[in-house]
Amino acid sequence: MTKFKKFLQRKGIDMSWKAYFVDALGAMALGLFASLLIGTIFQTLGDKTGIEAFATIAKYAKAATGAAIAVAIAYKLGCEGLVLFSAIAVGIAGNELGGPMGACAAVIVAIELGKMVYKETQVDILVTPAVVIISGVLVAYAVGAPIQRIMTALGTFIENATQMQPFLMGIIVSVVIGMVLTLPISSAAICLAIGLGGIAGGAATAGCCAQMIGFAILSFMENRWGGLVAQGLGTSMLQMGNIVKNPKIWIPVLLAAAITGPISTCVFHLENIPIGSGMGTCGLVGPIGIYTAMPEGGANMWIGILLVCFILPAMLSWLFGLILRKIGWIKDGDLKIDC
Repeated sequence: MTKFKKFLQRKGIDMSWKAYFVDALGAMALGLFASLLIGTIFQTLGDKTGIEAFATIAKYAKAATGAAIAVAIAYKLGCEGLVLFSAIAVGIAGNELGGPMGACAAVIVAIELGKMVYKETQVDILVTPAVVIISGVLVAYAVGAPIQRIMTALGTFIENATQMQPFLMGIIVSVVIGMVLTLPISSAAICLAIGLGGIAGGAATAGCCAQMIGFAILSFMENRWGGLVAQGLGTSMLQMGNIVKNPKIWIPVLLAAAITGPISTCVFHLENIPIGSGMGTCGLVGPIGIYTAMPEGGANMWIGILLVCFILPAMLSWLFGLILRKIGWIKDGDLKIDC
């Protein structure tokens, strides 16, 4: 092992794809949940009830977005002390200059450099914050705007493509985002980063709900009520280990997503806001996001939410699962999780 590798190991720096594209993105999503997401929910409550306190809570929660992203990523990547505290300023700058992905990039660079100098000098109280904040803000200035433009362009392209080809794109967006939800990658972070809203956001929600409700119903014999709640309101990621063992268990929910996606886009024209698009039924954020995006949706919207987010994923996944169990592709115990 080289001296530099030994140094990185001693400093707790893991320069890997998993650390930066799985762990950091997942942490970024948690930071978003603890700030922008909860702020959006309170904003909706304030708008609908007229209670000023909800609007005030929403204002401050949303204002903390950059700081929350920074703390979440720094904590996940093993930062402590001055590195963790200094990252807050970087997150704020990164979010203002380049949105969530700009904040993510700036924070990662800043905290890794901060780890390298942390407790290496006699004037650590000055050196560490200076290295973290200066490097982070410089990265935010350099890459924040380009990253934001790329993410916005990608989201706009998907949204326009979905509007022009709602059936085909409804299938593609629903299946792909649904798969991302179950994989150890944050679908919520990705949807927010590219601004995936509107009708494409509705298709993404359909796919996420198909994964969560689908696996909850598909595995009910193995996991009972605990599994129903853990997957239906928590995360379908709990099935990732079982998918690795038997990928065929993924087929029923993917087929359900391929059906509910175009139903969302072509029949009910459901829309969502970016922060809700990649959440599915986790904490019911996906359906709440649809209501936020379509406040005047009326009965058609509510029927669409019930069918696309709950009833159809449950029925279709159960039906396809029954077929696969009969032909032996899914066996008893294949969907068992610890819940």
